[in-house]
Amino acid sequence: MLTSRVRGKAEALLAQQSVRYLLNGLAATAVHFVVLTFNLKVLGWSSAGISNLVAAVFGIAASFLGSRHFVFRGSVEPLFKQVYRFIFLYAAIALLHGALMYVWADHYHLNYIVGFVLATGLQVLCSYWGNKRMVFKV
Repeated sequence: MLTSRVRGKAEALLAQQSVRYLLNGLAATAVHFVVLTFNLKVLGWSSAGISNLVAAVFGIAASFLGSRHFVFRGSVEPLFKQVYRFIFLYAAIALLHGALMYVWADHYHLNYIVGFVLATGLQVLCSYWGNKRMVFKV
């Protein structure tokens, strides 16, 4: 059982938008990576780039739900406007992520996991700024 002191510190951390963004991002990235790996290892897809683009759809959906209900929960923007802006932002980010994965893994034949980590780092920066300023406007 958590003591009130530990619970208070956890609540203080979760009150910070950046901490909630980090947690949501980790969850969405895990969804993305699991689907990517499933596509490559279980389904046997030969292209890490295409596998990654498909996986991005799942990661993006998880990210939107977490952003709307957990990270930027104070936003008063109508759902339709948020969905529209979010899809536009994440489509651009997914294309960038997919292009980086294609060049890294398919063209240069480098480890797809390292490429995924690098592309995801860039994605984190772009998505936080875009979500905060364009999608949820908080």
